[in-house]
Amino acid sequence: MKRAILLVLLLAVAACSGGPRPPRNLDNACLILRERPDIARATRAAEREWGIPVHVQLATIHQESSFVHNARTPHRYALGVIPLGRQSSAYGYSQALDGTWDDYQDATGSRRARRTDIRDATDFMGWYMNRSVERLGIAPDDARNQYLAYHQGHAGYARGSYRGQAWLLRVADRVDERAEMYERQLAGCRR
Repeated sequence: MKRAILLVLLLAVAACSGGPRPPRNLDNACLILRERPDIARATRAAEREWGIPVHVQLATIHQESSFVHNARTPHRYALGVIPLGRQSSAYGYSQALDGTWDDYQDATGSRRARRTDIRDATDFMGWYMNRSVERLGIAPDDARNQYLAYHQGHAGYARGSYRGQAWLLRVADRVDERAEMYERQLAGCRR
C-alpha cells in the first residue's frame, strides 16, 4: 500500500515538472520544428528581426542546452562534498549569463523576457549574434565564429581568447557541422 501511494506521488510530481519537453530527435531540424512549432515560430521571428539564420540558432541552442528550457550549469563542490554554487549564472535555452541577459533586456526594453521562454531566448540569441556581426564582423551564417563569440563574449573573442582552448575549438567545429546539417535538412523540409 505504501509503495502504491509513493508511486502515485512520484508520478504526480513528474507530471507537474512543468515546461516544454525537448524535441525527441535533436539530429533532424525538420522534426524539431514539426514537433515544436513554438521553436519554429521563435527562430523564424528572430531570423526576421536580427538576420541570424534558423540553422545557426538551432545548432547553438543544441550545444548550449539541448533544448532544455530550464538548463543550468552543474554545481561546484569543494572537497567533493561542500556545495559552492553553480559554475556560472548561465540559464535557459540560450544559457545566457545574468549580466548579458540584463544588457539584452535593457537594450531591447524586454523587461518581462524570460530565459525559459523559447521566443525570448531566440530573440536574445539573435540580438547577441547581430551585435557580433556589427562589432566583430562575423557573418550571420558563420556558425563556428558566432558560437565562439557567443561563448567567449565579444571582448574575449576580439582578444582571441579561444585560440588556446582546443576543447572549445572542437565544440565550435561541432556547432558548425550541426548548423550545416540543419541547413541541408531545412532546405529539404521546406519544400
